Amino acid sequence: MADSKIQSYRDLRVWQEAVNLAESCYRLTKTFPKEELYGMTTQIRRASVSIAANIAEGYGRKTRGEYLNFPHTYLLQ
Repeated sequence: MADSKIQSYRDLRVWQEAVNLAESCYRLTKTFPKEELYGMTTQIRRASVSIAANIAEGYGRKTRGEYLNFPHTYLLQ
C-alpha cells in the first residue's frame, strides 16, 4: 500500500488497523459475563468502532489542516 496512492480512507493503514482492533474487541467481549452486556461490553464495542469511524470522518474533511485537527479536537471533548 505504501507505493499506491491513497484514494479513500479505506486505503489508510491506520483505518485498517482500527477495524482490526474493533474486530478483536468484539471477539474479546464475547467472552465477558452476560451481566456486562449493557455495561462494559457495550462501551468497549462502541469505543472501538468509533476509532475507525472518526478516522473516516476526519479523512472526509475538506482540507489537510481540518483532517489533521479533527482527531485532536475530538480527543479534547
